[in-house]
Amino acid sequence: MTIPLTGVPLPDHAALLATLPDLGFTDVWTSEVAGTDAFTPLALASAWSPRLRLGTAIVPVYTRGPGLLAMQAATLAETAPGRFALGIGSSSPVVVGDWNAVPFERPFERSRDVLRFLRSALAGELVNGSFDTFTVQRFRLERPPAVPPKLLLAGLRGRMLRLAAAEADGAVLNWLSVEDVATARAELAGAPEGFEIAARIFVCPTEDADEARTTARRMIAAYLTVPAYAAFHRWLGRGAVLKPMWDAWAAGDRKGALAAIPDEVVDQLIVHGSADVCRAHVERYAAAGVTTPVIALLPTRELVAGGAPALLETLRRLGART
Repeated sequence: MTIPLTGVPLPDHAALLATLPDLGFTDVWTSEVAGTDAFTPLALASAWSPRLRLGTAIVPVYTRGPGLLAMQAATLAETAPGRFALGIGSSSPVVVGDWNAVPFERPFERSRDVLRFLRSALAGELVNGSFDTFTVQRFRLERPPAVPPKLLLAGLRGRMLRLAAAEADGAVLNWLSVEDVATARAELAGAPEGFEIAARIFVCPTEDADEARTTARRMIAAYLTVPAYAAFHRWLGRGAVLKPMWDAWAAGDRKGALAAIPDEVVDQLIVHGSADVCRAHVERYAAAGVTTPVIALLPTRELVAGGAPALLETLRRLGART
């Protein structure tokens, strides 16, 4: 499950997180865009629900210095030994450049360099020297974790996915359908045994298809017009079907862009229906080879109106134990 849940104050997550393992959830994962940071909710979760595994998907490789990123990861790994996975990735020009005032340059090389730095630093090694995108002088963690976290790398297309397979402990996928998993896995074919494939899956648990598709279209237009995601979906073969959306968006016609997204694409990329139908759809991702399907729960009118009882019942029905 992705945390924090939309509309739920962070302190109110304590009781929910304590319940998740009994509902069949094994992990909680965070993201880092413009809401909470990735580490604080996991630090709270480590105390509120000690049975849950913790993961970031993802922490941008630009918005912290390499040393600070290593320190934050080491702190959480010490707090929850053996229960933490650090997912990193390049993020986007908006998050990195527009919001954090850091040049978004050479994302492949920066991701590779941060991955290599973290591998050494989290093992307690002295890191001293130049990478292609930065230089570190005599850095060593004062408190290296006894159990270093698994390192996962976010990737969309072949080059980054192959880097993950070669040098990371896992890959983080995003915005893909069940059928697209095979395309991504083909690029991960060289990965070692035990390699983790995590995927964030957007789930809108409502039987009101119009509501679900309206929510989904807003998200698809916001994300898949970002150049990296547009290139990703061209690579996946959706270039022709998404071209009307891209053309309308480029012309400044936001309503036209939303209207141009076919139901077929919405239904492929956003899981919706009853909670039972959603759970079965998520299970298809697991059957396709996703080892860690991470639900990102989207708010619905029913969830908002029903408050905490409705949310708990939805989580119960989405969980592996029903």
